[in-house]
Amino acid sequence: MTTGQSDIRADPDLEWCYEAVHGVSRTFSITVDRLEEPMARHICLGYLLCRIADTIEDAGHIPPEEQTALLSAYDRLLDPDDDYAVSAFMADVAPWIPAERNEDWEVVAQTPRVLATFEALEDEPREIMREPVRELVDGMAMFTARYAEEGGLRLQTVEELEEYCWYAAGTVGTLITGLVARGASPERAREMRQNARSFALLLQLVNIAKDVESDYREENNVYLPAEWLEEENVDVDAVVDETNHRGVTSVVQRVIGRAEGYLDDAQRYLEVVPESHGNTLSAWAIPYLLAVGTLRELRERPEDVVREGDVKISRAEVFAVIQQFEQDVSRSTLEELRLEMSEKPLHQ
Repeated sequence: MTTGQSDIRADPDLEWCYEAVHGVSRTFSITVDRLEEPMARHICLGYLLCRIADTIEDAGHIPPEEQTALLSAYDRLLDPDDDYAVSAFMADVAPWIPAERNEDWEVVAQTPRVLATFEALEDEPREIMREPVRELVDGMAMFTARYAEEGGLRLQTVEELEEYCWYAAGTVGTLITGLVARGASPERAREMRQNARSFALLLQLVNIAKDVESDYREENNVYLPAEWLEEENVDVDAVVDETNHRGVTSVVQRVIGRAEGYLDDAQRYLEVVPESHGNTLSAWAIPYLLAVGTLRELRERPEDVVREGDVKISRAEVFAVIQQFEQDVSRSTLEELRLEMSEKPLHQ
């Protein structure tokens, strides 16, 4: 528990929110643990608000029309000028919550608790967070409506892929930047905003590249651009077929290349991020370096994305990255760590 959190976490609802983040996201769990108050609770709640929408959008068992309706209703909950009641939203979403729910669906089931804790925040951070969360929700509703007939997302072009990445992750980057830029000079804040999109798209594209199999089998979503799959003679609904491994691997490599194109600007984002309002460099540098390591693994064995569906760095390397920041890691050493991790696991 970081400095100043013990008294804050005496609030049982906020304490539950911290525990929930640990259950649904390894990356954001690390981030929240590295932050101090008040940034820790702001990022924790902002992430959970987004996760509610993401869980609904990813739910393969919910018809697309119903997903769109639920997301639109959720957006109404976030609108301070709308009198739509949280009880009405819960009545609509309850039939879709699995009887044996996982951590993601537990967060959805606890929407009233998350929303009430968010609304109890101070005015300034709460309103900084509200708009990007609503943009994410609206974007997800737009995509579920766009592909309602297909029953799952089937992105067509690389431009549409990055449009989706913007709504799924770029909006989160806007939320983060709005909160942390409060402690920056105007010049530094401007540079952060210029590079926030690259930081967010890097992380999202890495997830898309490594999760092709689970995205299709569990969510019925295909994020690999259909135009790239077509060039490899792969049907969009056959991305996990063994006969298409070679073609899908080629497309995964192109997504990896796209992600790598954002590394420099993402690093620049970290080099100017201020450490104030409880923000810390390590909270964002660790996810960045984990993405670097994952890209290395994807470059070395892209075929495992479709062959095994499990391309990620080892727990030992994750621990080694975290241990680096137990020492005094400066911004100037980020480049050194990035270069080292792009070649071999940090713990070796």
